[in-house]
Amino acid sequence: MDWIERVAEIRRWTRGGERAPHKPLLLLYALGRFQRHGNRPIPFSAAEAELKTLLKEYGPPRDTSPGYPFHHLTSDGLWLVETLHGPGSPGPELGRLRDSQAAGRLHPDLARALSEEPGLLGRIARYLLDANFAPSLHTDLCMLAGLDLETAETTAEVRKPPPVRRGPGFRDQVLMAYEYCCAFCAYDGWLDGTAVGLDAAHVRWWAFDGPDDLANGLCLCAIHHKLFDKGVLGLTQDRTITVSARYVGRSQASRDMVLSLAGRPAREPQPGLDTVKPDHIGWHARQVFRTPARG
Repeated sequence: MDWIERVAEIRRWTRGGERAPHKPLLLLYALGRFQRHGNRPIPFSAAEAELKTLLKEYGPPRDTSPGYPFHHLTSDGLWLVETLHGPGSPGPELGRLRDSQAAGRLHPDLARALSEEPGLLGRIARYLLDANFAPSLHTDLCMLAGLDLETAETTAEVRKPPPVRRGPGFRDQVLMAYEYCCAFCAYDGWLDGTAVGLDAAHVRWWAFDGPDDLANGLCLCAIHHKLFDKGVLGLTQDRTITVSARYVGRSQASRDMVLSLAGRPAREPQPGLDTVKPDHIGWHARQVFRTPARG
């Protein structure tokens, strides 16, 4: 059985066209628990708060319940739920999951494969990350999920998946277009002739069909790249920077580096080069930015 193919079948969109990383987040969390405790049942009462945090940090902009992935992942053949009354989930409602003392665990066939095949856990985790989240989020997400990806991927005999094909010139093209300067704050650091702390950020995430071309790229410093991918920062169609009203920063550094960006125009690329396409800006505004924006 090809478990990567099974994982790839998990639905990534809601019927309303919103990205849906709920099941991948639960599966990453379950893989982290498997690393530490094997396939012991995970009581919903123990997982609820941690799943809620994962969904708040890495889910879609609107709030969603941890009960939904805990219940609905059972339909993918990767996850089982049992209650006081026997096998089967009582549904996604939080009250029913709590009252029935629901507990979930990886499907026994998957747990057996993870135990017998070195490197499978790392390959599944890497696929879930690459297929659902921007690269700048991977390290922090794994830490929050309790998943030691470095150990999983360096296990003896690990067979890594083929490298993901990405445009090799994307970073150079974007940084050159913006003259090696952050489009949000104008940071332009260099060390021994090499730009440092500058990234080529995808506006529409590569994981969601964002192309590796200049019309989908921004040159951003490392901190503004992370904040852009987290939905703290965004863009309007006229390329004005937006700051989420959910963001709180009390220090002078936060005011200078983040809050003061609200309403500023983003830097444009050199004349004659492509600016970010409106549909990519719209995707980020709908799928990533944490509305509402500050005035």
